[in-house]
Amino acid sequence: MNSTHPTLLGDALHPSPLSFAISENLLVPAHIEWPGGTPPDDLLLFEKAGPRGRLFFDPATTVAAIVTCGGLCPGLNNVIRSVTRELIRGYGVKSVWGIRSGYRGLDPSIGKPPLDLTEDAVEEIHQKGGTLLGTSRGPVDVTRAVDFLIDRGVNILFTVGGDGTQRGGHALFTEAQKRGHPLAVVGIPKTIDNDVLHVTRTFGFGTAVSEAVRVIDSAHTEARSVENGVSVVKLMGRHAGFIAAAATVASQDVNFCLVPEQPFSLDGLLAALEKRLDKKSHAVVVVAEGAGQELLGTGGGTDASGNAKLRDIGQFLRDEINAHFKSRGLEMTMRYFDPSYQIRGCPANTEDALLCDRMGRHAVHAAMSGRTGLVISYLNGHFVHVPINLIAAGGKRLDLEGELWRAVISSTGQPDLSPLASGGSASPPKVC
Repeated sequence: MNSTHPTLLGDALHPSPLSFAISENLLVPAHIEWPGGTPPDDLLLFEKAGPRGRLFFDPATTVAAIVTCGGLCPGLNNVIRSVTRELIRGYGVKSVWGIRSGYRGLDPSIGKPPLDLTEDAVEEIHQKGGTLLGTSRGPVDVTRAVDFLIDRGVNILFTVGGDGTQRGGHALFTEAQKRGHPLAVVGIPKTIDNDVLHVTRTFGFGTAVSEAVRVIDSAHTEARSVENGVSVVKLMGRHAGFIAAAATVASQDVNFCLVPEQPFSLDGLLAALEKRLDKKSHAVVVVAEGAGQELLGTGGGTDASGNAKLRDIGQFLRDEINAHFKSRGLEMTMRYFDPSYQIRGCPANTEDALLCDRMGRHAVHAAMSGRTGLVISYLNGHFVHVPINLIAAGGKRLDLEGELWRAVISSTGQPDLSPLASGGSASPPKVC
């Protein structure tokens, strides 16, 4: 078995002001199901998160900072609030800075001055969507950023963001270490798509599914209110279809669910849709933003973070469905929904608010004990420390043989839409 432990800045010499602490030797397995009933020899074991009895940093002299990067996600303000309050109330840290506009805020030549995060400053931010600190995409100039952190006397940096954000945070720690500056970098993984490896559930996912179901309900009403009504709903999910699949099952009113993990035949979908309308005279199609990219061609370029820009599968389907029924001389009324930005900007629901609070507090416990180069993960019912290099090794994908996808097939009743099931290869690439 392989047990993974985060990097320690050094010996923890300061007693913790908290009245409780967990054992240093608690481990949580990365997987809890084993074929044959025997754990594999290479089973990963992660260190359990929680407060430690001894601290590396003296709270009286510690300076901490928080940065939020990438796209918006419900719960960002909750994380900022919980991290700030645990530092101040739990440990007595006197100085907490909020880095503004993402990693840009670590470069004084282009960024805004940081915010002084006090209890009053974060009092009501959890009731609002977005992030108090602002955000941006793009890499960080490591040299300038570490200069800034050293000049400000920052000992701890909390990075709230996706893979790129966490890799950037690790680069900051490495550079600070070269200069002999003890900097703890602790990440809180942020992706609304719930596609982070070794993380059971990321914050914002529950809110996204709830809000997506509201949209699907409206789409279903629109489709049923006209003859041969078709509603197409595009949801988040660049590489993984968890939101589309979960919202489909929660709604129970979706007839076709399309996800990135399962290529589909456009001809097969159109034929199945025609049969559906002939039988029920209305249909709801849910498509994840990363689905069907093989139908759209290439050449979308990349964003500021280096991520490939996706072609718009939602508008593509809308136009292809309209063209198909027009060419067939069949009546059809189309309704198209793309609620992505409305969902991303929502405040966290109760489920996500609870998850954000716990992740934020565990991040503080890890950092104050001198742990670095890790992210806080909610895994198999426990909070654990996962080294950043394992998070960056790849993403989590929807299992097409798993329970969730089987539930999608059962609730929609959709046929096999894969290219091979349609009697040939994938439809020829098209450029929108």
